[in-house]
Amino acid sequence: MIRTTAFAILSTLLVGAIIVQPDASFQASLQGLTVWWNIVFPGLLPFLVLFEIMLAFGLAHGMGALLNPFMRRSFGLPGEAALPLVIGWLGGYPAGAEAVAKLRKRELVNRKQGQRLLAFAQMPNPLFMLVIVGAGFLHKPLAGVLVAGAVWLSAVWLMFLDSLFRSDRSNSSQSEPIRNGDDVKKDDPDPIASSLPTNIIRNAAAAMVKGRESDGRSLGKVLGDSVAASVQKLMMIGGFMIIASMIAKLAEPLFAPAVKLGLTFAGPALFEGHLGAYAAAVWELPGADIAMVCAVIAAVVSWGGLSGIMQTGYSVSGTDLKLLPFVLHRLNHALHAFLLMLLLWKPVGAAFRKLVPNASFPVVSGGTYYDSSYGVRFPPEAVEASQLHGLWLYAAGIALAAAVLALLAWTSLKLLAGKTVRHR
Repeated sequence: MIRTTAFAILSTLLVGAIIVQPDASFQASLQGLTVWWNIVFPGLLPFLVLFEIMLAFGLAHGMGALLNPFMRRSFGLPGEAALPLVIGWLGGYPAGAEAVAKLRKRELVNRKQGQRLLAFAQMPNPLFMLVIVGAGFLHKPLAGVLVAGAVWLSAVWLMFLDSLFRSDRSNSSQSEPIRNGDDVKKDDPDPIASSLPTNIIRNAAAAMVKGRESDGRSLGKVLGDSVAASVQKLMMIGGFMIIASMIAKLAEPLFAPAVKLGLTFAGPALFEGHLGAYAAAVWELPGADIAMVCAVIAAVVSWGGLSGIMQTGYSVSGTDLKLLPFVLHRLNHALHAFLLMLLLWKPVGAAFRKLVPNASFPVVSGGTYYDSSYGVRFPPEAVEASQLHGLWLYAAGIALAAAVLALLAWTSLKLLAGKTVRHR
């Protein structure tokens, strides 16, 4: 009752704020729409469609059988967990959350494994960090590489810590994979029981064939359903981003104390990760150099904003996965990414200047950016949100490469499955 009343009051206040400030609300909505169309839609669509296809044709099952020994020994997760990690790290949020939710619905991971996997698989889009942040926001491609490096290394570090201190470490190697529920029939062949390379490959092919037979849809049906489902999810994501952008604009008076302290990025960063990264890129604070700016951007994109959390909540709806542990992990990841960027900035810069003495490394001198290769100083600038570089050209290449890889993997495993059947 209290929760319902609180949401009703907040909704009424939001409608009132939109009526009072229609122009600001409209411009904020356009800003969220621009970011979604230029970055999120082309960045996520190939990966969402690809994952649907890989599930339908059994590629996820085959990859799970291949990677199961490594994933269990390293992270206490079944082999199928490798696929959400790959999809999430390459596609950005919420592609990883979507993949985890599908595995949980198919009972390929249990609740505890799914909760840990959800925290690890939710990552910012690498093209956003490398292209938009580096070349677009900061006009320094190397800065985008450093931001991405801090985000990725901090995530790997947290995964390593989790693997060291998880409570079920002693029993992870003996735990049975979940295939058709928590109980596995004794007379069903275990496709990942053997550690011999030859048997693992054969069982991977058998697992792929079994996964394909359990789905049963034709290629045209799979493609149609995959595209339709992915576009529908992306429309939902766009709605969340537009609403978050509008709320961030209308909530600016609440962040007046932070603005007085110079933390102008606080509001956008809380609500929407992409807009928060842009606000951090144009952050003007006396004494703040580009190392601090990049550290803040790394923390913001690791956090993802309330928009990213809402997208994750929608993705895992219908499962028993909870959002609170996920939110705590996002905050922890943001803190580690921030600290790691500050710790690595100087040693990475020194190593880069030794390896490539005539190249440029982004440093700051006297409050302005300094290009060490040309000796030119210039004030920090960033593109307007309406002029963001799009990822559409990159999306076409990603989709083509993903389709080729999927076709090759499917053909290879089909051949292996045929050899396995003939051998038997």
